[in-house]
Amino acid sequence: MLELGLKILAGYLLGSLMGALLIGAARGVDIREQGSGNAGGTNALRTQGFWFAAGVVVIDVGKGMLAAGWLPEWDIPGIARDAGIDRDWLAAGCAVAAVAGHVWPLFHEFRGGKGGATLVGALLALAPGVVPVALAGWFLIVLLTGFVGLATMIAAATVPVAVWFLGPPSASLFAFAAAMAVFLAWTHRSNIERMRSGNELRMTGLWLLRPRTPGP
Repeated sequence: MLELGLKILAGYLLGSLMGALLIGAARGVDIREQGSGNAGGTNALRTQGFWFAAGVVVIDVGKGMLAAGWLPEWDIPGIARDAGIDRDWLAAGCAVAAVAGHVWPLFHEFRGGKGGATLVGALLALAPGVVPVALAGWFLIVLLTGFVGLATMIAAATVPVAVWFLGPPSASLFAFAAAMAVFLAWTHRSNIERMRSGNELRMTGLWLLRPRTPGP
């Protein structure tokens, strides 16, 4: 149990390393005070530009990959590996901890992002075959509606479906995918409210069906 607790804690601490806030600190910028106030890649792109956002995504995806792919097999100095721990469930637990750390980062007043990029990183380690399916769904919804939050929620919802059909799925992977689909819907509840009220911002650069301004 000591191994389990330490690795879950390490996953949470890893998730608490926020790409937007680490890069922002180097530039003297806190994007939580700008745009939507979210410390994720979309707000970084809107407020700081492409290269800032690209760095944010690399960090946030990377920590998900490390948490799910490396942490479960990490040999902690002085701590024996617990033979009673299922490695698949441990990997899922570390991934959940990293996503939670991204949403509630210890190092940044528990004000983080919404977990999408870190979930992608975890899936790249746990089930890379479902990532293209989720990304295709994400791009389709953004192209049709311009709503990044809606696209992220729908993409997350496709993951347990893809896991099931690309299976046979392990119980740990399917449980992780289903839990994360529900969790991302919850972290995007403010986006849902803004869409209902007509105040949600759209990614106009990718919105294929946006209204065209009439010419002169």
